[in-house]
Amino acid sequence: MAAKNKYEEPGPSVSPHEALEFHAMGRPGKLEVTPTKPMATQRDLSLAYSPGVAVPVQAIAEDPSRAFDYTTRGNLVAVISNGTAILGLGNLGALASKPVMEGKAVLFKRFADVDSIDLEVDTADVDEFINSVRYLGPSFGGINLEDIKAPDCFIIEQRLRELMDIPVFHDDQHGTAIIAVAGLINALAITGRDMATAKLVCNGAGSAGIACLELIKSMGFKPENVLLCDTKGVVFKGRKEGMNQWKSAHAVETDKRTLAEALDGADIVFGLSVKGALTADMVRSMADNPIIFAMANPDPEITPEEVAEIRSDAIMATGRSDYPNQINNVLGFPYIFRGALDVRATTINDEMKLAAARALAELARRDVPDDVAAAYQGNRPKFGPNYIIPVPFDPRLISAVPVAVARAAMDSGVARRPILDLDKYANELSARRDPIASTLQRIYDRVRRQPKRVVFAEGEEEQVMRAAVSYVNQQLGTAILLGRDDQIRETAKNAGVDLDKPGIEIINARLSRRNEAYADHLYERMQRKGFLLRDCQRLINNDRNHFAACMVALGDADAVVTGVTRNYSTALQDVRRVIDAKPGHQVIGVSLALSRGHTVLVADTAVHDMPDAPELADIAEEAAGMARRMGYEPRVALLAYSTFGHPPGERSERVQEAVKILDKRRVDFEYDGEMAADVALNPKLMRQYPFCRLSGPANVLVMPAFHSASISTKMLQELGGSTVIGPLLVGLNKPVQIVSMNAKDSDIVNMAAIAAYNAGA
Repeated sequence: MAAKNKYEEPGPSVSPHEALEFHAMGRPGKLEVTPTKPMATQRDLSLAYSPGVAVPVQAIAEDPSRAFDYTTRGNLVAVISNGTAILGLGNLGALASKPVMEGKAVLFKRFADVDSIDLEVDTADVDEFINSVRYLGPSFGGINLEDIKAPDCFIIEQRLRELMDIPVFHDDQHGTAIIAVAGLINALAITGRDMATAKLVCNGAGSAGIACLELIKSMGFKPENVLLCDTKGVVFKGRKEGMNQWKSAHAVETDKRTLAEALDGADIVFGLSVKGALTADMVRSMADNPIIFAMANPDPEITPEEVAEIRSDAIMATGRSDYPNQINNVLGFPYIFRGALDVRATTINDEMKLAAARALAELARRDVPDDVAAAYQGNRPKFGPNYIIPVPFDPRLISAVPVAVARAAMDSGVARRPILDLDKYANELSARRDPIASTLQRIYDRVRRQPKRVVFAEGEEEQVMRAAVSYVNQQLGTAILLGRDDQIRETAKNAGVDLDKPGIEIINARLSRRNEAYADHLYERMQRKGFLLRDCQRLINNDRNHFAACMVALGDADAVVTGVTRNYSTALQDVRRVIDAKPGHQVIGVSLALSRGHTVLVADTAVHDMPDAPELADIAEEAAGMARRMGYEPRVALLAYSTFGHPPGERSERVQEAVKILDKRRVDFEYDGEMAADVALNPKLMRQYPFCRLSGPANVLVMPAFHSASISTKMLQELGGSTVIGPLLVGLNKPVQIVSMNAKDSDIVNMAAIAAYNAGA
């Protein structure tokens, strides 16, 4: 039995029954249309349709480019097929291709936030198909052709590219080529080969095979070093049998006639043919450290297990998810169209394809984040022979590939709307898939301008090390790892984390020259609370939270992040022994809830169990201050189960009293209460209370108790699809942030950035 690949994607193989049930359950299919504008009132309808719609109609008639401003065209791709080559199933017709095209549309949305609609054209006639598609140009920003047989696909794509002023991209050709080339770039680097001298054989002269050859030649492979094979053997100059113009373009002078002869001494083989096309003898005859991309689906030309029996030096890639190095088109087409759409490119040219391939290759060389490791049950892929291509779960794809494509489109002159600030564009792309990114971007930008020294208290934990490296790589400042030097370096070595770079320091609390000063500082604070000097010395030597907090308290670092190995309340207790609240401030926890483009701050989510009226007023002030520091003008709602006295109750009275206290303090932000959450967030419900002081929906919610804050944020996260950051500690005299236990590296670095940001506040 073949060993299970440790990087196998999660989940069992699907049964036919399960696949059918999945597509049939609920609303059949995989897509629906959701309006992006309100349709609740007569005025909404008047704006969306008659008479309001006449205004953008006239504007577009005067200037067609305004269609990108007033319609969905700039973010809409058509996925089009005639079903003549569906997956590996053959010509099953246009209607049978619809599940595949719907699936492609779903992938566009899921991975790159590109809206897409599938169109199945019921004709196998090339001219009829072209005419069906060409006149759809005004509807879309791009055309993705799919599952069209060769050589028809070559003719169709070429003609449509000539006839249309938007990108036309046959993914079966170019998608496979781009991902394969990305893997090839890294395989060449690992094996020390030069593309100018490397010898490559491509077995399969269909759409994908031809596209692969065109792309690798454009990147620098010598035509004389590239052999194309089909079912008739090697495509050589002068061959008559089974030839067409696309094969002829890759015919070379050679005396080799069979695939076996072509592979003798070859460095690389691309398989885009059928199961079993490559034999053990063929692989055995290849050069040292052969690069074998067996990409036939669903079964490769030869399996990694078969290759492993005869070659221990081979780098393998396949089209399957249950082996390393999957050549998966989803790594390409969503992000390529994202970049092309965003610069309103007229086409997708070779420069853009190669830019995408190089961006993918570069991404595979970077450390893999926890999000990717989590998708592989904790097995963390590392750049090398078994990891030369990123995986579809990598959240960095959205900001890496489209930027490269957009830059190439601009440099090659096919962009109609250049992007002036590509760094800003990358941040905007991250925000499309990760709502946290846009909220935290201003924080990251500020810290980069004023870098800070942040102590990572649990420095022996792998995810903490990765967060520290990320903190430094993002130019946020210096990362200080607390822990035993030998233990940290051993863990880092095993995990493939490079700590030998400027900006990373390792401090062992037991060996630090500052121990005595830290112990004296702690003793001065705790001597009247039952602590002896030796108790404080023991805490400084053995407890990294106390040591880290003292570093910040005495100015040896700017901020602390902790919490990975102990619960929140314990970590907070440790820190509070060293650091007080700011004079006149209240220590609270504030969580950020992000949902559907809206950000709401919720307090107190960490400290006060059942706050009284003065404490509620304090919480409101602290949370409002936090909102301002994050760039929001606070509108604070003090929440309860009742709204402005109905129904009455003791707990509501406490909230009402808090509002009166805020009145007396004459605070400089909007606030009101008590009110129910729906009233606070829904402007229509709020208008039922014309006396309400809030000018719009609340963006700061003060909860009446810790339990309601905790329950509501967790429900938002689990049921409402919201993203929740925090709790963020607010009100301490020195910046400290506590992450949740077992937090991912991305969560830790976000909290470190927030702590550093507060250090400069």
